[in-house]
Amino acid sequence: MNADFFEAIEDIEKEKGIPRGYMYDKIKQAMLAAFRRDNPECEDNVEIILEEDAKRIEMNVIKTVVEEVEDPSHEIILEAAKKISKRAKVGDELHVPVETKKFGRIAAQAAKQVIIQGIREAERGIIYEEFTSKEHEILTGIVSHIEPRNGSVSIRISSNSEYTEAMLAPNERIKTEPLHEGDRIKVYVVEVRNSTRGPQVLISRTHPGLVKRLFELEVPEIYDGTVEIKSIAREAGSRTKMAVWSADPDVDPIGSCVGPKGGRVASIVNELGGEKIDIVKYSEIPEEYIAAALSPSEVISVTMMEDGKSCRVIVPDSQLSLAIGKEGQNARLAAKLTGFKIDIKPESEA
Repeated sequence: MNADFFEAIEDIEKEKGIPRGYMYDKIKQAMLAAFRRDNPECEDNVEIILEEDAKRIEMNVIKTVVEEVEDPSHEIILEAAKKISKRAKVGDELHVPVETKKFGRIAAQAAKQVIIQGIREAERGIIYEEFTSKEHEILTGIVSHIEPRNGSVSIRISSNSEYTEAMLAPNERIKTEPLHEGDRIKVYVVEVRNSTRGPQVLISRTHPGLVKRLFELEVPEIYDGTVEIKSIAREAGSRTKMAVWSADPDVDPIGSCVGPKGGRVASIVNELGGEKIDIVKYSEIPEEYIAAALSPSEVISVTMMEDGKSCRVIVPDSQLSLAIGKEGQNARLAAKLTGFKIDIKPESEA
């Protein structure tokens, strides 16, 4: 029976990754809880021995041998003590074995609950540690359920051998993207929280970090640091602007991201459901950076204002609507990308 017990603990360690030492502590707690439920007067004089090598499990109550018992929970009469140890004499401390079979049904149930709760806590801890290490990374998940009322999506995500369910909130979904149960999608891990219900993994498909990580996976020059992503402005499902820069004059940062025949950027656009991606060259000179950010529009001039936070941009009359973009999107994303307030004027007004 004892050998089976230790084998079961070993199996739990292999299957769930819960250390044996942790489980032994929980089992000791459970046995103590069960014993004290039936014997509330016994507190600090109970010992539990779990010896893995000897396959030994023992529970003892430590009692003092006396001629006349006044406190049965801490004392044992000499006659009874002799039955346990023939050498027992008055004044000795005797380790009196406890038969765990005699635990009451309620006490046994309480012990079982302590062990189950211990396993759950350990599993939650392992999952939390695993997914915390994946914050700000991309994970692949499988759509397991779509809530028809509010559009939230339950996604089963995995990291190494650990799995958990994560909720893709409606505001973290790409509005134009159709999702179906069973679909495999990439999600960005925004944050991992430890709550009373277990680890909560907050994921997103709209976060700019998703675009950044996709380019890191697709473009070797970004992954190895030759090309650097300086800034990203995104309106998920519609358009993204990304500013890139290279310290190596022989490396074209935009060409690296676009890839041969546009293959690299095309695979990312495809992953994002057709979202347009403008890749522009970053510059330390604000005027150059702002002009590039307004791509694909031509820019005649950029004049910085005295406050250092805004500028006036002059574009050809024929380019005005392109510079502003549909519903102001191009100008809005350029402002978000560069961090400057941009006032666009046509050449005729200037």
